[in-house]
Amino acid sequence: MSSSPAQRLKVEPAQAPLHGELRLPGDKSIAHRALILAALATGESTVAGLPDGEDVASTRRVLQGMGVEILEDGPGVLRIEGVEIGGLRPGPAPLDCGNSGTSVRLLAGAVAQGEGTFVFTGDVSLSRRPMERIAAPLRAMGVQVEPGPGGGLPLQVSGPVRQALDHTCPVASAQVKSAVLLAGLAAPGRTIFRAPAASRNHTERMLRSMGWPVEESEEGRVVSLVGQAGILRPLDLKVPGDPSSAAFHLVAASLLPGSELNLEGVLANRGRLSFLDWLVRMGAPVEARNESDAAGEPVATLRASFAGGLSAVEIHAGALPSVIDEVPILAVAAAHAEGTTVFRGAGELRHKESDRLQAVIDLLGTAGIAAHAEGDDLFVEGEPGLRERAPTGTYEARGDHRLAMAATVLALTTGGGEVSGAESIAVSYPAFVSDLSRLGAQLEAHGS
Repeated sequence: MSSSPAQRLKVEPAQAPLHGELRLPGDKSIAHRALILAALATGESTVAGLPDGEDVASTRRVLQGMGVEILEDGPGVLRIEGVEIGGLRPGPAPLDCGNSGTSVRLLAGAVAQGEGTFVFTGDVSLSRRPMERIAAPLRAMGVQVEPGPGGGLPLQVSGPVRQALDHTCPVASAQVKSAVLLAGLAAPGRTIFRAPAASRNHTERMLRSMGWPVEESEEGRVVSLVGQAGILRPLDLKVPGDPSSAAFHLVAASLLPGSELNLEGVLANRGRLSFLDWLVRMGAPVEARNESDAAGEPVATLRASFAGGLSAVEIHAGALPSVIDEVPILAVAAAHAEGTTVFRGAGELRHKESDRLQAVIDLLGTAGIAAHAEGDDLFVEGEPGLRERAPTGTYEARGDHRLAMAATVLALTTGGGEVSGAESIAVSYPAFVSDLSRLGAQLEAHGS
């Protein structure tokens, strides 16, 4: 939950298409990992293009609290002096991760490499999120891990890691996988992580780019590395743009007649662009062009234009983990589509910044769209004439940045309305309102 002053966002229904080009904030997933792995490297790394949202700031602040020297070297450029694997040390105070689940879960694996007792804290929302999924495998590696009341924060982690692990995770989770692999860097022998489906592989790619071999098999469901096998080379990286942030603009452009939009320098990892494939299946003319490379990751320009009509799809449970962060905005696209769109196996949404599954249902309900859950499956009954709706009331973001941005696009592409809790957008994309306004949207922020 954002610590910024409460804010409401007035959204006028779009009267014109969205036009223009944007360079999005750096990808959060890459940025978290770049800071953490640079801190564990041998030598000095340079990382540019970090997003200015609160989550990545939390990772930076926590690393500095553990003695990592991070200096600014020009606008948006950081120099990080690595402390080497096992070199992180507890500071004088608990490590406050704010609202960032990625920070606490990945750093738990990183601090498990060496000596000392580390205590992670966070805001009220993060403190309620479950930590046992990372605690259990770390304990099996000989690390002492104690979650707080209810299985959340504060989380106490005491290393060092004593043995490698062959771990089977019941869910596909990039955060759990990364925590295990980071701890595994210091463990004697081969650490193996198995999951029922592939998840984001940014940690694996970045480790390889820094000279540490990582093996993948069974289409990414099994990942392994050998610990104590060398050093991590420093990074020299410009963080590519965040595809999850791109999704909001792409959906908005596909729903507004006459729109033409280019988003430059965006991370094009196929595991992160799965939402693009589903938009194409719905009938949206979106595409990725002009690929380059950054720290083992592909980079591209994403283009979108007006779809002229969308059709419902069924996103199966095996594909859901790769679009988990984009479900709110895909649900907005589904609200405009012909037929009923189904998101299978979406139960993980109940454990995000809010109960995101129920929150999406309530969000769509504010616009008069019928949506419901059956077990872990989400159903959205689309209405192709949704743009002609009369102005709606207030969309409640519930302190959840992705809900706030999805609500903004929903209001923009229907009859307008207000978004309560818009301050939460600062968690991942502080410039979202100004960027959308530059493209032609009429938005006005004010205190609640």
